Amino acid sequence: MAGYAVILAVAAISSWCFTFIGRRVAVRCGLIEAMSDRKVHERPTPTAGGAAMYVAFLLAMAVASVMGQFHDMFQRSTEPLGVVLGATAILAVGLLDDVRDVSAPAKVAGQVFAGSILYLFGVTMIYFQVPFAGFVSLSADLEPLLTVAWVCLISNAVNLIDGLDGLAAGIVAIAAGAFFLYSHKLSGAGLLPSESVGPLLAVICCGICLGFLPHNVHRAKIFMGDTGALFLGLLMASSTMVVGGHTSDTFSGQKFFFFAPVFIPFVILGVPMLDTGFAIVRRTVKRARGDGTRVLEAGDKQHLHHRLMEMGHGHRRAVFILWAWTTILSVLVLYPIYFKKGNAVIPVGIAALGVALFTILHPRLRPPDGGETDRPPLAVPDPAAPQPAGAGPGRA
Repeated sequence: MAGYAVILAVAAISSWCFTFIGRRVAVRCGLIEAMSDRKVHERPTPTAGGAAMYVAFLLAMAVASVMGQFHDMFQRSTEPLGVVLGATAILAVGLLDDVRDVSAPAKVAGQVFAGSILYLFGVTMIYFQVPFAGFVSLSADLEPLLTVAWVCLISNAVNLIDGLDGLAAGIVAIAAGAFFLYSHKLSGAGLLPSESVGPLLAVICCGICLGFLPHNVHRAKIFMGDTGALFLGLLMASSTMVVGGHTSDTFSGQKFFFFAPVFIPFVILGVPMLDTGFAIVRRTVKRARGDGTRVLEAGDKQHLHHRLMEMGHGHRRAVFILWAWTTILSVLVLYPIYFKKGNAVIPVGIAALGVALFTILHPRLRPPDGGETDRPPLAVPDPAAPQPAGAGPGRA
């Protein structure tokens, strides 16, 4: 753990320092997020802070490459190089979108390209576990497809929750920290090869988010933008793939719960992925209603964090609630790993938390129908107004 602690500190401190520089560069280059009806920030704010996080990521990877603990990882595997190249590709896509709006198909194409780079360098799923059916060894045809799909899913999930100050960075920090604890436990049990880059990516991702958060909490001095959201999504996608998709063994004593380890990323990243599902369904319904909305491109203010604010929670409190929700989910899946019990109740507990989240926030899958509210108000006669002829009292 000492080596990972060093890398965590390097990632956090460098991310914090480089963000000062990133904010000045963003202001000079005119990368300012203006206010709009879809945004909740109250003043123009510099964006593209993800570039500073990327530089911190490169520095942390460079430090790790010269540490003896990670020698096998950098000398015997192409995974670290693949992640660096894939992160560079997706960062370019996000930065271009922050500089000038990029169409949804173009952004997806960039994500597919980044996912393809990961696959070519071995950052991919080899095994996939089907609920109650055991592990499936993926064919050469399915590996690239699932790799690209996973990168697109996680990247867009992080991007969609990046709507409040500190929300995305905080949730990813919690999720990455939890996933590091999980993957490090697997590594210690001999279920992951020594050259697996998964735990290292998770701890670096956690560190750069922790370093960025002081600049990004309400009221934010800089936003990560699509530059940061897509970049963080790729790091989380890479880490979860090489851990969950590279082992066909079970864990947590002699038996792990449900269909881990592929299940764990869905739970730890539960809030952004749930919000992504709601957004896709909601925008699909709106398009079917004939309002001309494009499913992937349209933005709205009906995400989970917006719903919390509509319920009366302030900006900070809404962010804290979703941070706490992610923490609870993470603790729930880590408990049986460290205490060797509780496997049977985990699926029930996760389902209960999901139902509670849906019930409390009741996210809108359909836009309001208007109904009677669309009718003009009934006219109320004014007694002082002149009465038309023959309209007075006493007329039969």
